[in-house]
Amino acid sequence: MGLKLKPSKTKITHTSVGFDFLGFNIRQYQAGKNQSKQGFKTIIKPSKGKIQEHYGQLSKTIECHKAAPQQALISRLKPIIRGWCNYYSSVCSKETFSDLGHMLWNKLQRWGYRRHPNKSKTWVNGKYWGTIGNDNWVFKDGDIYLQKHAWTEIKRHTKVKETRSPYDGDSIYWSIRMGKHPEMTSQKGKLLKRQKGKCAHCGLTFKDRDLMETHHILPRALGGTNKLDNLELLHLHCHDQKHGKNFNIIELDINPW
Repeated sequence: MGLKLKPSKTKITHTSVGFDFLGFNIRQYQAGKNQSKQGFKTIIKPSKGKIQEHYGQLSKTIECHKAAPQQALISRLKPIIRGWCNYYSSVCSKETFSDLGHMLWNKLQRWGYRRHPNKSKTWVNGKYWGTIGNDNWVFKDGDIYLQKHAWTEIKRHTKVKETRSPYDGDSIYWSIRMGKHPEMTSQKGKLLKRQKGKCAHCGLTFKDRDLMETHHILPRALGGTNKLDNLELLHLHCHDQKHGKNFNIIELDINPW
């Protein structure tokens, strides 16, 4: 195709040294026999450069809002933290998230102390920090609060099976994985992903040729809606069984004798 490697973006290195790619640091570490049969373990983490860049962006935002209301600062920081954490939530980022949280906490404390040089640190902390759950150090103003890096859940990336392809026609597999498929309605795709590919009634995994139907948890006749939180995906025969049970209960209520 006439493609060539660009020297400035090409590097040959040993995996024990590691390398940075798309903001990630990829490196193999020595591991014991009980941890890995190969004698090493591959760990992917946020690269040091991207960590420093992210903290620099947070620091700059705080500096630019020295006199701004607390809620304005929170609204600026929130999307920066959420976007960065979501990008790195599929790799080994737990320790990085914790470290960034401590660094940001120190930065925000200094921000508060500078605003009230004549007040005690206890007074400043009481004004700008509150409690959510068991955490007493949440940067918040009323109901508006700043999410912490460490609150982001780490979700490991699941490799695509070797024989799988988006064009193999297995709408069940790709809907569970991605929440969508060209041959599957978006509603069913989201329900499949939420239920991890299992029928909400019998608990068995859906197969490629299984007939599926959407069931209202709270019937529409009783005020149920068509929103996703009121829907579940069932096998066709499970759906019939469930409606049969409901019908018998209603019949018993109407004819108690």
